[in-house]
Amino acid sequence: MPKGYISDFIDRHYCHFNAAVLKEAAQAYKKHINEKGKMMVTLAGAMSTAEIGKSFAEMIRGDYVQIISCTGANLEEDIFNLVAHDFYKRIPDWRALSSKDELNLLKNKFNRVTDTCIPEEEAFRRVERQLIEIWKSASGNKKRFFPHELFYQLIDNKLLEKYYQINPDDSWVVAACRKKIPIVVGGWEDSTIGNVFAARCIQDGTDPTLVKSGIEYMMFLANWYRDNAKGNGIGFFQIGGGIAGDFPICVVPMMSQDLHLDDVPCWSYFCQVSDSTTSYGSYSGAVPNEKITWGKLDVNTPKFIIESDATIVVPLLFAYVLGW
Repeated sequence: MPKGYISDFIDRHYCHFNAAVLKEAAQAYKKHINEKGKMMVTLAGAMSTAEIGKSFAEMIRGDYVQIISCTGANLEEDIFNLVAHDFYKRIPDWRALSSKDELNLLKNKFNRVTDTCIPEEEAFRRVERQLIEIWKSASGNKKRFFPHELFYQLIDNKLLEKYYQINPDDSWVVAACRKKIPIVVGGWEDSTIGNVFAARCIQDGTDPTLVKSGIEYMMFLANWYRDNAKGNGIGFFQIGGGIAGDFPICVVPMMSQDLHLDDVPCWSYFCQVSDSTTSYGSYSGAVPNEKITWGKLDVNTPKFIIESDATIVVPLLFAYVLGW
């Protein structure tokens, strides 16, 4: 496929409605980066299991992303896919599964995410065994780490490399690790590996404080934001709803309203890709202008909301930004 084919296709055919917003959001994203702005990308849902790394890793390598916020599930599931891809089970007719079919998947140690089943032994336990050793070492050395730093150790120390089953260039966590991009993981304990860590704390007396908390992530983010918000500011590209987006976007009003700092700029670009219906009382379905009242966005902030399936929209938008 010639360079620019996808971009040319979008320029010609994406003229109205959600399609037009996709194009305009991508153009504004490129403009923001070209004018020396920085960008946070937030990952909710099951984007890692949807293999978003194939395009997202290229965005990271191309310096279109400077910080990431994600759920604990997205952090770990990118690595699960890296080391256990060949053991995954895909179910094209997943809507037809009965309760008994689902129970059989559980008995065979497959955990289903829509049409894709993650294998427990080759994914969860393979990663768990390596992390337990890291936790033991950290505890013995009285060291503490953020969740993403633990995963970076897996990559930097090549603890899982012999198990790689996809090209590591298709892993967004590997790309972020190589760039040393910070990853904010609010509510990390709400993940498979977070549950494993809690179990070790209960069963083996592992110190729960060796993994840094969400409050410490917010403190880190506040310092990072102030250090990086100069010039054209920091944009916010939100995939899905939930804590991956809700947690980091609050850092701006926290600094201005709770720390009473008077020089905190709002996020300088905002785009949300979500199939959550725009409605009253639904945070994920709130229109961007509502965020003005919370001190997160400014009146002049470029704002976009693409109401569609992120697994379809986001790779296309990234392809446009990348000039594919």
